Amino acid sequence: MRILIPSVQVPFIDGGATLMTNGLKDALLEHGHEAEIVTMPFKFSPNSYIQDSMQNWKNQDFNDFNGINIDRIISLQFPAYYTQHRHITLWLMHQHRSVYDLYDAKNSTSELKFLKQNIQTNDTNILSKIKKRFTISKTVAHRLKHYNKIEATPLYHPPHNAQMFYCDESYDYVFYPSRLTELKRQSLLIEAMSYTKTPIKAIIAGFGSHYSIYQAKIDKLNINHKVKLIGQITQDEKFSFYAHSLAVVFPPIDEDYGYITLEAMLSSKPVVTCKDSGGTLEFVVDNETGFVIDAEAKELAQKLDWIYLNKQKTKDMGKNALESYHAKNINWNTVVQKLLED
Repeated sequence: MRILIPSVQVPFIDGGATLMTNGLKDALLEHGHEAEIVTMPFKFSPNSYIQDSMQNWKNQDFNDFNGINIDRIISLQFPAYYTQHRHITLWLMHQHRSVYDLYDAKNSTSELKFLKQNIQTNDTNILSKIKKRFTISKTVAHRLKHYNKIEATPLYHPPHNAQMFYCDESYDYVFYPSRLTELKRQSLLIEAMSYTKTPIKAIIAGFGSHYSIYQAKIDKLNINHKVKLIGQITQDEKFSFYAHSLAVVFPPIDEDYGYITLEAMLSSKPVVTCKDSGGTLEFVVDNETGFVIDAEAKELAQKLDWIYLNKQKTKDMGKNALESYHAKNINWNTVVQKLLED
């Protein structure tokens, strides 16, 4: 079967969306299909660019190219799912969240209000016509149902290099690798570290728009001896930091899916997350595979101290996390089978 995956990317910015798209292509190839990713660049502003991008994708007919018949399209993200084809499968990673759950009505402009209405109307009309619909998580499915009145089935997939994660002797730190942005909420961990009473440390990996903001916060709280921003790391370094951590802290705001949760589970580490963290809550069971807390720094600090003082119980929770991951049957074979079955 010849399969195309329409996609968008902000040049020089890679993340979970890129990993998921490439992972899908690789899985399709491994199952004997021909697969290609067709990508257009994307900007989050100005609004006129977004509307032009929507129209560009609507103008794309992916049924054939120079006599080469395309059997199926698997659409993952806005606005690439506007493309035309007779047989489209939707596997939604996310919509344009700025006009959905992240929309701020009080501070919105007339231009953004128009864009919101335009996108929601188009999404509802186009996505409702796709007969086969999946999402990457229950969280994304709930958003689609809430805002567009469209049903879809959650379909989990493994993180990149899932087979490479491992567990080793734990050192006295918690680990948080992610893009440094407000939505990922590293600030909560930084503030919590100012309240901890044990010698536990926090290692925060990654880079992003809030790097200098978070470093300034660490400096202001005078906790450079307790919290380290280590910037970009290699894959091997990431595996090692996971393997040697006591636990993983991942408290984002309404995460779509959350590879970090799955990576921690594969590393036999419990995850500390928050009640408003979205996709993480589909995997973290409070007091069994991690902790689910309010997004409050002092409460997080208490959990961090508990982790330090109860290392064997923490280790047992990590083992539970790995068992829970495998029990969910998260693998690419299942994904490909579900996406391609008629």
